[in-house]
Amino acid sequence: MVSNGKVVKVFSGNANRPLAEAICKELGVELGNMEVKRFADGECSVSVYEPVRGADVFLIQPTCGPVNDHLMELLVMIDAMRRASAKRITAVIPYFGYARQDRKAKARDPISAKLVANLLEAAGADRVLTIDLHADQIQGFFDIPVDNLRGAPLFVKSYTERFGKGNDDVMVVSPDVGSVARARNFAMKLDLSLAIVDKRREKANQSEVMNIIGDVRGKTCIILDDMVDTAGSLCGAAKALVEIGGAKEVYACASHGVLSGPAHERISQSYIKELLLADTIPAKDADPKIRYISTATMLSEAIRRIHDDVSISSLFD
Repeated sequence: MVSNGKVVKVFSGNANRPLAEAICKELGVELGNMEVKRFADGECSVSVYEPVRGADVFLIQPTCGPVNDHLMELLVMIDAMRRASAKRITAVIPYFGYARQDRKAKARDPISAKLVANLLEAAGADRVLTIDLHADQIQGFFDIPVDNLRGAPLFVKSYTERFGKGNDDVMVVSPDVGSVARARNFAMKLDLSLAIVDKRREKANQSEVMNIIGDVRGKTCIILDDMVDTAGSLCGAAKALVEIGGAKEVYACASHGVLSGPAHERISQSYIKELLLADTIPAKDADPKIRYISTATMLSEAIRRIHDDVSISSLFD
């Protein structure tokens, strides 16, 4: 793929190679010949087996678990490409690790998301392409362009095919007050009503549902979130919708399936009928309640437009 006198080259670390291969298939290019391995002491080693001088390089690497290993891989890959004289380096980070550490919640807290932004820039990244940052303000932590795509349009298509638009028996649910803007936009695209689960978080990865704002009785509910980590909040919200609100059934969707610790067990025992996840993070275990939807088409189109120096604003919708 050549445009504007520049050759597009796509490389992948070890975090989500299947997604990188799917993106390359959409672009009609071969995945770059690069090896990312570990020395005996755990140090990361990158070997690039093809020239990249003057190329427009895209590095596919979500910083999912093990987060620090995959982040270090990405930094070393960027450095390797910079030292090999790549014309431009775009870090494609479908899932941006450390995004939840975006502010000081208490005295002497680090702002780790800002630190990661500094590291990526220092390594030599020219721009970042990601999906659903946990906090939009993280874009401002960078002094390079950041394109933050949305996973919701992928879910809109899926649920439109399942339930149609404007179905009075279906409601969109925001899992907390902080996600209302995202859920409202999602509900507008599906022409559905919106409900909100009001909860109080006692400590990390634990929350207590307090109230449901909106009448969900007898409704099919779709919970929209940006990520599912231990699934405690998500499953708690589903339980409240059914046991307190009287909902008929609950579906859920999220851009990032972190699925740490007891997540699979909680989901399997929950009221959630189906959890739809984007493939920003590769699936760990097969689960009959979890279905994945591909981001390859959206990311490949973003890569194509970035390479051609044209607007990607339509992809946000």
